[in-house]
Amino acid sequence: MLCCLAMAAHAQLKTAADYVNPFIGASTSADKAGIYHGLGKTFPGATTPYGMVQVSPNTVTGGDNGPGYSYEHQSIEGFAFTQMSGIGWYGDLGNFLVMPATGKLKTSSGKLEDKPGTGYRSRYDKQSEKASAGYYTVQLTDYNIKAEMTATPHCGMLRFTFPANKQSRIQIDLARRVGGTSTEQYVKVVNENTIEGWMKCTPGGGGWGNGDGKASYTVYFYAQFSKPLKKYGIWNAHIPDGADRKRKAIESDQYQQWIADATVEKSIKEKQAKHIGFYTEFATKADEQVVMKAGISFVNMEGAKKNLEAEITGWGFDNIHQHAVDLWNDKLNVIKIDGATEEQNFVFYTALYHTMIDPRIVSDIDGNYTGGDNKIHRSATFNKRSIFSGWDVFRSQFPLQTIINPTLVNDMINSLVTLAGETDSNYLERWELLNAYSGCMLGNPAVVILADAFVKGIRSYDVAKAYQYAVNTNERFGNGTLGYTAGSISKTLEYAFDDWCLSQIASGLNKTGDAKKYAARSLDYKNIWDSTHQWFRPRNEDGIWEPWPKDGRLADGYGTAESNPYQQGWFVPHDVEGMVALMSGKEKVIADLEDFFNKTPKNFMWNSYYNHANEPVHHVPFLFNRLGAPWLTQQWTRIICDSAYHNAVEGLVGNEDVGQMSAWYVLAAVGIHPVCPGSTKMEITSPLFKQVELHLQQGKTFSIIAKNNSSTNIYIQRALFNGKVYNKSYIDYFDIMNGGTLELIMGEQPNKSFGVSK
Repeated sequence: MLCCLAMAAHAQLKTAADYVNPFIGASTSADKAGIYHGLGKTFPGATTPYGMVQVSPNTVTGGDNGPGYSYEHQSIEGFAFTQMSGIGWYGDLGNFLVMPATGKLKTSSGKLEDKPGTGYRSRYDKQSEKASAGYYTVQLTDYNIKAEMTATPHCGMLRFTFPANKQSRIQIDLARRVGGTSTEQYVKVVNENTIEGWMKCTPGGGGWGNGDGKASYTVYFYAQFSKPLKKYGIWNAHIPDGADRKRKAIESDQYQQWIADATVEKSIKEKQAKHIGFYTEFATKADEQVVMKAGISFVNMEGAKKNLEAEITGWGFDNIHQHAVDLWNDKLNVIKIDGATEEQNFVFYTALYHTMIDPRIVSDIDGNYTGGDNKIHRSATFNKRSIFSGWDVFRSQFPLQTIINPTLVNDMINSLVTLAGETDSNYLERWELLNAYSGCMLGNPAVVILADAFVKGIRSYDVAKAYQYAVNTNERFGNGTLGYTAGSISKTLEYAFDDWCLSQIASGLNKTGDAKKYAARSLDYKNIWDSTHQWFRPRNEDGIWEPWPKDGRLADGYGTAESNPYQQGWFVPHDVEGMVALMSGKEKVIADLEDFFNKTPKNFMWNSYYNHANEPVHHVPFLFNRLGAPWLTQQWTRIICDSAYHNAVEGLVGNEDVGQMSAWYVLAAVGIHPVCPGSTKMEITSPLFKQVELHLQQGKTFSIIAKNNSSTNIYIQRALFNGKVYNKSYIDYFDIMNGGTLELIMGEQPNKSFGVSK
C-alpha cells in the first residue's frame, strides 16, 4: 500500500515539461512515411518557447531534411544554433555548427554515407541520446565525448565532457547551412575566451527551396569558451569564383574535397572569406568539462553580445537548463489536463510544445530587428517574429494561439504588416522566412489569420494598414474576372474563402461596399462545380473543363496541390450550406463523408482519402457537426487522435508543418476546433480527457469537464454550459475567453439528439 502511494505521489510530481518528448516526429524518413514528404521532420534539440535559438544535433546537410536531423541516421556532424521544425522544401538555417573532437583537425564534416573518420562527424551511442524540454545530450563514440546543450531565448550553451587527451578541440563550421551553405563568413578573436562574427546566407547558397525560397539573412554571433583560447586557428576552403554553392553542388565529391583541403591558419585573429571555420585546441584530463556559450542575432554583432550578456552571465550550465525547464512549464501550464493515460500525457504536452516553437522571436533583447528593407528597426510594441507557414497554420495553429496566446497573434500580424511596408510589396506574404517573400504554397493565409484575429477582437496593430494590405493581397492573388483560377481547384476554393475572410473584416470596419463585393466573390467556388461528375473540376481560361481523369476525383494533383479533388473539394468552410446544396443534400454528403473516412487506412498514413498527413483535410472531421451529425465528429476525432499520434519517433503521420499538425491534436484532444477561421464558432467534439483547464489572459479559466469519459464512452449525451442546459455542437470564442465551464456527459452510444439545434 505504501509503495502504491509513493508511486502515485511521484506521478503527481511530474510537470508538464516532464511529458515533453522532442523525439516525437524527429524523422525525415520517406521509406517509413511511404511518401517522399517524409514524417514529422521535427528537431530534438534544446530550445525555449518561441525562442530564437534551437541548439540541436545535425546529421545531414543536404536533401529534403529540413530539421537537419533524422533519428535513423548513424552519425552527427555537429550541433547547430538555429533549426526549422517540421518543414519540407529542403529547409534552411542549421547555422553556427559546433563540434567537439579529439586528434587531428579535420575541416570537412564528411558525408553521411562516408566511412567513419572521413570527416569530423562522429558516430554516436543511440542509448545515450536523450532529449527533454530545454535539454539534449548524446555520447559521441568516435571521440568519447559527452555533449550536452541547453538554451535561453537568444542564446545557446553547450557542455562537453572530454576524455584525457592532449589534442582536444571545439570547432565551429561557419559555412554550414541546412540545404546549402552560407556564402560569406567573418570571425574575429576578441579576447582570450571570446570570438565574434557572422555568416551571410543568400539564395545563391541554396537553403530554403534550394534558393527558390529567396531566403537572405545574416546570423551574427558572440561566443565565449570556459577554457582560454591559447591554441586556435581558422581554416579557409578555397572555393573557386563562380562555383555552384547550392545543395547538390556542396554534396559533390569535388566540393567536399575543396573543404577537406582547406588552408589552416594558426593563431590568426580575424578572417573574412567564402568558406571558413574556427577551432580552439587544448589538453584535457579525463572527464574534464568545457563549456561554450553564444548569443546570436539577426541584426548585428552588438545585438548578439547584448543577448548573451543579458541572458547568460556565468558558466552554470545546470542553472541555465533549469531556467529553460521553468520557461517551458510556465507556457505549457496554459492547458492542464486530468484523466489522461501516460501515452496521452506525452503526446499532448509534446504537441503543445511543438505549437510553441514558431513563430519564433527574431528581435533582439533590446527590441531591434532587421526589417525587409535590410535596415535596423526597433519596436517597443511587439516582438518581431518569423517562420510563418501560412498555408498550414491558418487551420489550427493560429486559432489555438488566439486562445492561449493572443499576444503572439498580434506580434505575427504586426510582423507581416511592417514587412509589407518595409519591402514596398504592400501585400501580405503567404510563407515568410526571415523577411523572405518565398511565395511558397497557395492562397492568402495571412488574410485568413488577420480576419480570425480581427473578429476575435485581437487588434493591437495598425488595422487600417493591415486591411489595405489584405485588399491588395486578394486583388493580387485571387480568382479575378474569370471567377475561378484556370487549371486549379485548390486555388479557386482557397481564394473564394480568402475573399469571404476579407468581407468579414470589411463588415467590421463598416466598409459595406467592400463587404458586399468580397462576399459575392466568396461564392466563386461554385464556378468550378461540375454537375455532370458531381464534383469540383478545373477549367481552362476559355471555360472548357479539363479532361476528366481515369481516377476521377481520386486523381492526385488534378487541379490540386498536395491532394486530390476528393480531399480538396471539402474546402468550402465559409459556406457549408451552399456546398451541401451543390452536393445534393445533407444525407448524400454525410454518406459520402462516411465513405471518405471508412476507406482511410487505420494508421492514417499518406493516402487518397482522409489524409491527415497533410493539411487540406484537417477541418473535414468537424464538418459532421455542421451537417447535423455531431456524433460522427465525436467518433472520428477520437479515432484520429488515437491512431495518428503516438509517443514515438514515427508518432506524427506527416510533416509537423510549423505547429499545425500538433495544434490540430491539441484542439481536438481538449474538445474544440474551428471549421472556419474568420468566424468565432468553435466546434465541440469528444475530449480525450476527464477535465481540461484553459488558463487564459486576465486570470480567467475555461474548463471542459467530460463526465464518465473513457476510451469507449466517446459520445456526448448532453451538455451544460455554466450550469445551464446546452444543446449546440459549437461554442463561441468569446464564451471561452470570458471563462466558464462546459460540462459534457459521455456515453458509449451516440445521442443523435444532442448538438443538432442551431
